[in-house]
Amino acid sequence: MGQRIDNQGERNTYLEKEIKKLDEQIETIKNLERVRSQLLARKEIIEDLQSNRSQMVHLFDQMSKTVPEGLRLTSLTQAGDKLTFEGVAESSTRVATYMRSLEASPQLGRADLAKIESREGQLGVDPKMPYVFQLSVTTKKNTETELADATTVSEGAQSTEEVPPEGNAAKPADLGAQLESAAAELNAKSASGKTSAETKPVPEAAPNKEKKP
Repeated sequence: MGQRIDNQGERNTYLEKEIKKLDEQIETIKNLERVRSQLLARKEIIEDLQSNRSQMVHLFDQMSKTVPEGLRLTSLTQAGDKLTFEGVAESSTRVATYMRSLEASPQLGRADLAKIESREGQLGVDPKMPYVFQLSVTTKKNTETELADATTVSEGAQSTEEVPPEGNAAKPADLGAQLESAAAELNAKSASGKTSAETKPVPEAAPNKEKKP
């Protein structure tokens, strides 16, 4: 009986050690899963930045073209796909024109005016641009523009690297054979022309008959 108890105690000790090892392995797996999740999140951020890189180029180009005269931007912030503009203008009409220009851009969506107020006469305010405004606009991916750019690039590459079809391409050996054949044909024609000119009989001059009176 005592021997069985001792054996069972040893088995319990062994099982406890194995359970501790399994617990350590489980904790290691959990740590690896956390690291994997962090790496996947970073990968998604990098892929998103890469996909939006060309879009941001077009976006800033459009922004520089949409600012009308009599309006100046003072700050720009981005949160996801939302852009927030702050600036000053000489009138509310300039702000309305700017909003219409933003909405007409293929890179931007609807523009929402958050505030606009006149600070005319206050210290530190430009008298030519007394209106202070803030508006927000959402960005959108312009897949048609990206596809058009990709098509233009591929067409340019094809035009600079045109290769003649194999059926119409003449190999150097074929060109040499064609030139030799043409030269032989010309020589043959030239020789036959000389022979015919040499063997052709020359007509004798007819005797002059004197007319009798």
